[in-house]
Amino acid sequence: MTDEPTIRRVALIRHADYHQQIDTPSALQPFPLTRRGERQAREGAEEVLALCQAHGWQPASTLHASSLLRAWQTAQVMNEVMGDRTEREFSLMAHDALWERSLGSAANLTTAQIAEAVRHDPRVDFLPADWKSNSHFRLPLPGAESLMQAGQRVADFIASLPAFSTPSVSAPTSPPTPGATLTLIVGHGAALRHAAHLLGVLDFDQIAGLSMHHARPVVIEETPSGSWRHVAGEWKVRQRHEPAQD
Repeated sequence: MTDEPTIRRVALIRHADYHQQIDTPSALQPFPLTRRGERQAREGAEEVLALCQAHGWQPASTLHASSLLRAWQTAQVMNEVMGDRTEREFSLMAHDALWERSLGSAANLTTAQIAEAVRHDPRVDFLPADWKSNSHFRLPLPGAESLMQAGQRVADFIASLPAFSTPSVSAPTSPPTPGATLTLIVGHGAALRHAAHLLGVLDFDQIAGLSMHHARPVVIEETPSGSWRHVAGEWKVRQRHEPAQD
């Protein structure tokens, strides 16, 4: 008797709307969800359950979330809704590895304050105009990360998740694989998109043109060859001149 094949299937979920400070990079802001955000989290849980029903998936009993409050609260609300709907008990694990990109010692400063601090640092030539969205730029400050470094941290976490058995494993171009388990990860839009790129789901040029809907799942799964693909849920197409909020 042969063992059933195993795969990883993951729902990438951006946290819901929260009380973000104006003109301040989201990064490590410690503020809670708004009422709108709480509603988004409830609706996101319903969408996860609908996807599971449509594809024959089972949500994992443990939901993983960034330890930043807005992501943790989103996951907590989703757990409560899924528990009520399925009469199952869900647990929640928080992870620093799922944080958004860190700005290090500039955390929670406004963009103007960050620019002023860098301007007075004689070790730094200049701050690029696109520093917030430039995937490879890292602020020259202690503890700061680039977006790509944050994405690598999240991609490594996803790749370390346990694989679950599944009745059949599909080819890269076939429909989503039935059976097995859907693991939910609630994190932050920019870090999740860069992780998706590093896993091979998104081309580099797609990162800037896409965002993520608050609390709505984008499902990716590992193929038998070890590559990853997008199988369900929709990325948000960033509108022209839309400012990055993640």
